[in-house]
Amino acid sequence: MNVVIIEDEPLAAERLEELINEIDPLITIKAKIPSIKEATLYLQNNVPDLIFLDIQLSDGKSFKILEDVQIESPIIFTTAFDQFAVKAFKFNSIDYLLKPIRKDELAASILKYKKLSASRGLDMQALVETLRSNEIKYKNRFLIQFGQRIKTVNIDEIAFFFAMEKNVFIKTFDKAEYPVDFSLDKLEEIIDPADFFRINRKMIINLKSIKNMIPYSRSRIKVETTPTPPTGIDAIVSIERTSRFKQWLDN
Repeated sequence: MNVVIIEDEPLAAERLEELINEIDPLITIKAKIPSIKEATLYLQNNVPDLIFLDIQLSDGKSFKILEDVQIESPIIFTTAFDQFAVKAFKFNSIDYLLKPIRKDELAASILKYKKLSASRGLDMQALVETLRSNEIKYKNRFLIQFGQRIKTVNIDEIAFFFAMEKNVFIKTFDKAEYPVDFSLDKLEEIIDPADFFRINRKMIINLKSIKNMIPYSRSRIKVETTPTPPTGIDAIVSIERTSRFKQWLDN
């Protein structure tokens, strides 16, 4: 049984491979592919028995692959969506797995594939349309309250978000700072990943805020932004995010 993993997070792809091997050592991972572009090229020339497909890749939504290539392989989706978001298209695929992926749920999905693969075909056009209808609508603006004032800040005005002393703030391109009632974890879910990237535990930056990048110790990258971060906030891409950061820049 040959399997392909399409996942843009290297650690997540490695963990999924480890779990699959623990569940069934006879399964062969033929490829781990991080992007829509590479997946499209691969699937044009290869037909794996099963595909594990992340919905949100670094270069866009994975339904683009389904539009560009006639997929004959069954698919198990992996996603950070909640159960309500994925419920509508569960019936069009073999199964879905919510991140972080649990071994028992993965085992159940693989067993489901084995039971259904001989008798069930997938309506890929229906799957594409369902994915479109469930596409995330990213936040366009934030309602800000500071003191006795209330205002809105458009997403394209924001240079970066940063966390300081258990609070999260917006820094705009005109150097204004405002508190927001979202954690950085939540912000990652509601702002467009094509424009924003979380470089470390304390900072999410807008692509347009990047002025310069400098190699840093231990294979990290130091980012110079406009405007500059406040004192105590370092715009340094963490080790575990460096590979994905480079992919984000390249796409």
